[in-house]
Amino acid sequence: MNKKLLCAALLVGLSAVAQAASAQEFDDRWYVTGSTGVNLQDHARGTDSTVFGTIGFGKFINPNVSLDMEMNYQNPHQSANRNLWWSQYGVSLDARYHFRHEGSNFWPYLRGGIGWQRHEQEYLLPPVSGVLLRRRDSNAAVNIAVGMQLDKGRLNVRTEVGTRIDFDSNQISSHPQSSFIDVLASVGVTYALGPDPAPPVVQAPPPEKTCADLDGDGDGVNDCNDKCPDSQAGQTIGPDGCPVPVSIDLKGVNFDFDKATLRPDAVAILNEAVEILKRYPELHAEVAGHTDQCGKDDYNQKLSEKRAKAVYDYLTSNGVDAARLSGPVGYGESRPLEDKGQVFPACKSEINRRTELNTK
Repeated sequence: MNKKLLCAALLVGLSAVAQAASAQEFDDRWYVTGSTGVNLQDHARGTDSTVFGTIGFGKFINPNVSLDMEMNYQNPHQSANRNLWWSQYGVSLDARYHFRHEGSNFWPYLRGGIGWQRHEQEYLLPPVSGVLLRRRDSNAAVNIAVGMQLDKGRLNVRTEVGTRIDFDSNQISSHPQSSFIDVLASVGVTYALGPDPAPPVVQAPPPEKTCADLDGDGDGVNDCNDKCPDSQAGQTIGPDGCPVPVSIDLKGVNFDFDKATLRPDAVAILNEAVEILKRYPELHAEVAGHTDQCGKDDYNQKLSEKRAKAVYDYLTSNGVDAARLSGPVGYGESRPLEDKGQVFPACKSEINRRTELNTK
């Protein structure tokens, strides 16, 4: 049979197998192999072409590369005398590079490897009615092939066409040479050992975020419960997401008449104010001083500034960042306190001799 026609027929025959819908996943199980085919002997050997068989094992070392160890055997007739024994067998280590493509489990591959071949040959000396002798030799060989593989899960089908360069320099033939090139065409199978690999773990998409997971203005209240979605940084926020006033009550931080010195009762109140300011680091406040309505306006203005500075100095010396305090500012007698619509008597009460923290 013509070698080219035989090779083409084998490849075209297997390419007609229907392609599967899903791509092969990387399966690193060990598998056993077996194949059979036709060994088209190099005509210089003086042997007829014959069938051959292989058996072996292998595995994929990554999604594209497999390694196989195979033993082969063939027993052709000698063309000049079919009664004379001639056999060839050996072992090889071959790598196959598989050109996988997504969406199909049918792909081509390239094969290359090295091996060791054993030859046993009977011959007559002299060639006609002579003494029967036997030659036994071993030598290296190189394999090169192309093929196609069909993945059916545990069972894979292979077909390939290639050459084996057999460095048999001691063969007894009418055309002795240092090497012979045989053409081999085969169909084979691989069968995976062990349990089927676990299916790939499919990562579930993350759950879609809802308003309960979002905080658009970064105030610590989720968007579902935030009734004021546009609050600004630095504001004190309540549980509904809306700004709430932080009151720092300095009632009791009063001064003796015509004095700007902190009294012991005022110091205790200011210590509470320090703790509040530390607890709310985003809070800013104005330090404002006031006087009663006794005395001249310009004198009261300067006195209010001294009172504001006394409080300002106390706060900053006790750990409050000055950048959070504006002032100290003196308002003199311009902002008297009122009680039930009545202005406190101008000089009879210390209620207007005060310092305030006006929060922002």
